[in-house]
Amino acid sequence: MRTTVALVAEQGGTFELAEVEIDEPRDDEVLVRIVATGLCHTDLTMRHFLPPEMFPHVFGHEGAGVVEAVGSHVEGITVGDHVVLSFRSCRECAACKAGDVGYCEQTLLLNYMGMRADGSTTMTATDGSPVFGSFFGQSSLARHAIAHADNCVVVDPALDLRVAAPYGCGFQTGAGTVLNVLRPAPSDSLAVYGAGAVGLAAVAAAVAEGVTTVLAVDLVADRLAEAERLGATPVDASGLEPAQVVARVKELTGGAGSTYAIDTTALPVVVKQAQQALAPRGTLVALGLGPEEYQLDAIDLLQGGKRVMSSIEGDSDPLEMVPRLLALREAGRFDLDALVTTYSFEQIGEAVEDVLAGRVVKPVLVW
Repeated sequence: MRTTVALVAEQGGTFELAEVEIDEPRDDEVLVRIVATGLCHTDLTMRHFLPPEMFPHVFGHEGAGVVEAVGSHVEGITVGDHVVLSFRSCRECAACKAGDVGYCEQTLLLNYMGMRADGSTTMTATDGSPVFGSFFGQSSLARHAIAHADNCVVVDPALDLRVAAPYGCGFQTGAGTVLNVLRPAPSDSLAVYGAGAVGLAAVAAAVAEGVTTVLAVDLVADRLAEAERLGATPVDASGLEPAQVVARVKELTGGAGSTYAIDTTALPVVVKQAQQALAPRGTLVALGLGPEEYQLDAIDLLQGGKRVMSSIEGDSDPLEMVPRLLALREAGRFDLDALVTTYSFEQIGEAVEDVLAGRVVKPVLVW
């Protein structure tokens, strides 16, 4: 069947709409008509990270849509279901059976290699040549996507899929880092560095958990205002030296520093600030994806007994976390709808420019 995709033809290329042939779903697959797809920094950076031989490529990993066909071995999903798509996991390895699906032993194969396990692609160009995809088990920057039961979350058909799409990655990563990894008590303090979609989801989750001291550190006034709306104290880092940012965070956390910190920027200088602004025995979770190495303050790290770690998708199982967050949203305790700015798929170039320039928090492409 023919469908339209946002194709990246070569390494580092732009997103261009193109026609491809997409397979009918195999026995273990699900065909989803995409209604909306969140645009994430991972989609943008992987255009440059993947080797030239893995192009042309279709990205997209925050899809939401309607099921159009279901393989004969798929259970729990039927034609007509509304679904939010997330990352894949095998559900059979030791990590998956322990509930740590983000650390599945098959993660690279299932989410990043651009093809099925047998080496076939789910899409081909109109001339019959392969088109790489299966990105996060979906490649949802497209009108249709092939997914699987393990990364399809069935949701209420009354839910607006335009605001639901980012729950498959960005929102669950930020919120999951708070709810699953850090698990702060109300008396703890949390500093979030980078008030984008992931950072603001972390802010909203911490506030929902009753954490009384939540800081959001950023350079962009509009993002700081959104963090304040969600219940955080904004820290405007524009014009401040790194040491001044550290001092400001410590001032706002009673002098000792924050109990916990989350970095979403992947900027080495910011990661170092976040570490230095931790309270003794505090924990920093570095979530950002970037090409540079982090240089930590070793003396501060050792003297303070501090911990620096990372997390994949906030240690979330999307089949549990997406419904959990949507329930919080329904209860009015996780209000991120205002972060979404919608674009038609024909405006994907504009959406990319706007998110890179910091003009929008979460662009969502809709058909």
